Amino acid sequence: MPKGTFAAFLKRKDIEITFQRYAIDALSAMAQGLFASLLIGTILDTVGNLSGIGFFNEIGGFAKSVAGPAMAIAIGHALRTPPLVLFSLAAVGYAANAAGGAGGPLAVLVVAVVASELGKAVSKETKVDIIVTPAVTVAGGCGLALAVAPWVGALASSLGAFIMWATELQPFFMGIIVSVVIGIALTLPISSAAICAALSLTGLAGGAALAGCCTQMVGFAVMSFRENGVGGLLSQGLGTSMLQMGNIVKKPVIWLPTILASAIIGPIATCIFQLQQNGPAIASGMGTSGLVGPIGVYTGWISDLATGAAAPGVFEWLGLALVCFVLPALITGAFSFALRKVGIIKEGDLKLEV
Repeated sequence: MPKGTFAAFLKRKDIEITFQRYAIDALSAMAQGLFASLLIGTILDTVGNLSGIGFFNEIGGFAKSVAGPAMAIAIGHALRTPPLVLFSLAAVGYAANAAGGAGGPLAVLVVAVVASELGKAVSKETKVDIIVTPAVTVAGGCGLALAVAPWVGALASSLGAFIMWATELQPFFMGIIVSVVIGIALTLPISSAAICAALSLTGLAGGAALAGCCTQMVGFAVMSFRENGVGGLLSQGLGTSMLQMGNIVKKPVIWLPTILASAIIGPIATCIFQLQQNGPAIASGMGTSGLVGPIGVYTGWISDLATGAAAPGVFEWLGLALVCFVLPALITGAFSFALRKVGIIKEGDLKLEV
């Protein structure tokens, strides 16, 4: 097929091989699918454990069991797949997540993207579309899952295990690196939650990631309070610091207070409080969004109790409160105050568009 003809075919099929489409749109959508299944299921399961009402545990189990299909369908939606392709991705997501093991989310991302584009390529190209499109999507996607998902999962799991091992070995330096990098990812238009889930990032490294994410969200909420008021405080503190990306692009220096604060709070989490996020890995990259991050830490505590671990005491609760809420507000606020005082950050620099 001539180059021009192939390019026209891709355009007609809305197959766009770009970083934006695959690394941003698909990854962010995957995180939403993971949140709507595994995360909400875990939260409901925790409610059931705390209340003793089995209904919540049962519902939570149902939600967690469809994490693979939910992620794949979310990815298909982001890639604008036709309905038959979208619905067929349920089986593909299940296969990739199951075959990917601990690195299931990353396997789902890779396999679902390929299966989506295969399905789009054949969609409405034959008179038996009702058979051909789902057959190609399911067979191609599930076949790819069986072939590559274990390898993708093993790679992601190994990388995540290395980061966690390095954090255990060097909690100070790795606390800084993980906190800053994952925190920056949370504010960028990519998904820190999906990254943490793909790498199965929990434990001490999960605590450092949580610290960085909370610092970005609470930090921007507090330092922009004079411009955005209570609405901005809530939308950033419980929603996402990504709302500030437009202002960051215009004036990157406004990012400095939260980044510096992340570099300070990360090692405080790992070295002083030894904060471990042992709930779902996605919670490590959620920060204070819907309070999922702190809930993840609590979920981990509950799970650890079943293995004979000691119940969290005042020190653990104090560490959680300081790392997730108090220190991000105070330290970011202090850096912001200093930069405003010398005129580097000016009034209106952090104003959100309403």
